[in-house]
Amino acid sequence: MKITEPVLGAPCWAELGTSDPEGAAAFYSRLFGWRAETDPRPEAGGYTMLLLDDEPVAGLSPIQQEGQPVAWTMSVAVADADETAGDIRKAGGSVLMDPGDVFDLGRFAVAADPGGAVFTLWQARTFRGAARLNEPGTLCWVELATRDTAAAEAFYSSVFGWSTEGEEYVHWGVGGENFGGMVKMDERYPEGLPPHWTLYFAVLNVDAAVNTAAKLGGRVGYPAMDIPGTGRVAGIFDPQGGAFAVYTPEP
Repeated sequence: MKITEPVLGAPCWAELGTSDPEGAAAFYSRLFGWRAETDPRPEAGGYTMLLLDDEPVAGLSPIQQEGQPVAWTMSVAVADADETAGDIRKAGGSVLMDPGDVFDLGRFAVAADPGGAVFTLWQARTFRGAARLNEPGTLCWVELATRDTAAAEAFYSSVFGWSTEGEEYVHWGVGGENFGGMVKMDERYPEGLPPHWTLYFAVLNVDAAVNTAAKLGGRVGYPAMDIPGTGRVAGIFDPQGGAFAVYTPEP
């Protein structure tokens, strides 16, 4: 991810919905060096900011409804959440939760692309999103896994104006800066697994992060591997089942 601060049309925030907020906060605090700070207001619903050196880099909240999976979700920064929600519907996506105000912080909505991959919208007011991106302990990449890459490319290009480059592995970009990628779901993916976004967090050492996660009750999603010309990555499930990836760039 070349973006280091929130930019309109690009991912600006990472949020975990979890069945065990306290357990998840403890796990990620040990793994990434985050400090958890829960909003005490009843109307905040237990929302917790995850801070790196006292700066917000991610958030977590309790599961909001029955059947909601434990999952990380990316927020895309938009100028007008209501207008973008309309664009999503026109482009064949769905709005799962209509835009609504979050105190004076901003306006928020939940949506899905035509394949069903879920993401959120964030219209900033007093809160822009992550104070830091693309450095150890922060969000550094987002990756869409989908069975219809052509439909996904058409959707995200229409709604957010994302550019694409590459064929076997597509890179998403905005304003000439790449921030994510897309892979086609094939026989390597379990039957019935829906299209989804995976969030990558930068770490100083992928193997050390995998070992730490295992000691804290997490498990390996896919083992550490080198991607020539890019870096080293691994997939991890947290103790509640939330999937994410860790990444260390090549020197």
